[in-house]
Amino acid sequence: MMNENRNLTILGIESSCDETAAAVVRNGREVLSNVISSQIDIHTVYGGVVPEIASRMHCEQINGVIRLALKQAGLDFGGIDIIAVTKGPGLVGALLVGVSEAKALAYALHKPLVGVNHIEGHIAANYITHPDLEPPYVCLVVSGGHTHLAVVRGYRDFELVGATQDDAAGETFDKVARAVGLGYPGGPKVDKAAAGGNPHAVEFPRGEVRDRPYDFTFSGLKSAVLNYINLANMKGETLNVADITASFQKSVVESLVSRTVRCAEHYGIKTVAAAGGVSANSALRRELAEACAGKGMRCLYPEPVYCTDNAAMIASAGYYAYLDGVRDDEFLNADPNLKLGYR
Repeated sequence: MMNENRNLTILGIESSCDETAAAVVRNGREVLSNVISSQIDIHTVYGGVVPEIASRMHCEQINGVIRLALKQAGLDFGGIDIIAVTKGPGLVGALLVGVSEAKALAYALHKPLVGVNHIEGHIAANYITHPDLEPPYVCLVVSGGHTHLAVVRGYRDFELVGATQDDAAGETFDKVARAVGLGYPGGPKVDKAAAGGNPHAVEFPRGEVRDRPYDFTFSGLKSAVLNYINLANMKGETLNVADITASFQKSVVESLVSRTVRCAEHYGIKTVAAAGGVSANSALRRELAEACAGKGMRCLYPEPVYCTDNAAMIASAGYYAYLDGVRDDEFLNADPNLKLGYR
């Protein structure tokens, strides 16, 4: 029987998309190991993640990744108190690999099992980098599949106040990167290309959603960039990739930053955090920090390794879910459309 009063060590498992990951985290904030097996090289040739290939690679990698995470933490399964796993959202086939593995381990080892919301995991990544962080705060969750603005009132108390009405910001980065010939993954490649460009070279639109001040829309921006590129090609003009990506990135960043700071002001919250893969973007980090400083707000980000998909964030979120009484059993299933704040 586990002693509920002692330190708790969590094995986290993440397989929602194209990273097979396992981590060992103590008490939600101390990372003992964090192993990520990325499939980027495999999917690059296709210009994006192929779900069936991702699922097969998870099957091949997951046992070895878990063993390595335990080895790096200096533990065996006997040193694990809780098993936490991403249950959604994500690619259903990929999620099922992690969920099935976690259920098998929990059953065989007689360990508590906790299914974790992937978006809540991204938010929890900030607890790892900033051990002093406590709710309430406003969190911008921005990645290839998600663009959310949430008021975090407690460790498991989220008010979703804004979301994208169409494309996620990271998805738009990928599409623009493909259009200008940078390839996949788009986020870091656009960030690098934009560093040498003029962000005012092209005035791309900043989308607004009527009567939804904290919602995002990027489909119009994406179309504007594609139309600009197509028109230049029709005229036989040489594309200035640096200027196009810098101007595009500025539009995205301004949309994200303005809504986030406006939200924090409205709710009277003095701490703002960002999470998700796009939160590693250098322009977003810089401009959000500057905007927050101008309003007397604290601005936080996870370390880059905890921005993209990883299992340490899942273990952290699983720890707080466990303390809140969450327990799952052999009927735990993947939920590819799981929403923030729902189980």
